Parts: sequence; C-alpha cells; structure tokens
Amino acid sequence: MTVDRLVLAFAGLMVLVSVALTVWVSPYFAWFTVFIGANMLQSAFTGLCPAAVVFRKLGIKPGPAF
Repeated sequence: MTVDRLVLAFAGLMVLVSVALTVWVSPYFAWFTVFIGANMLQSAFTGLCPAAVVFRKLGIKPGPAF
C-alpha cells in the first residue's frame, strides 16, 4: 500500500471512529470530526499532511509519480 492510499484509509477510519465516539460516548467528539475535516481541507491546499509525513518515516512507499 502506498502513502497516498494509506492516508485516505487512515482519514476514513478516523472519521468513522469519531462519529462512533460522538454517537456512543459524547457529542463533544463531533469536534474531532471537525478537526479531521479541517486537516483534510488544509492538506488539499498546502500539500502538507502530517499523517503522510509519519507514514513516510515509518517506511511506507510513496506512490508512483505521474
């Protein structure tokens, strides 16, 4: 799995976890979902994704350059 696909999978997993926490634990976990969305939005504009940096340091291969 490449860094790009792993970042998408990780973001999707975090959104699902945050929604579950919001439903079953506390409505304040909705802020976690907001944080994830804001991070995805800033990543789209700046190209900086903290999760991608961590995954690269863990040795995950980058995707093919087109």
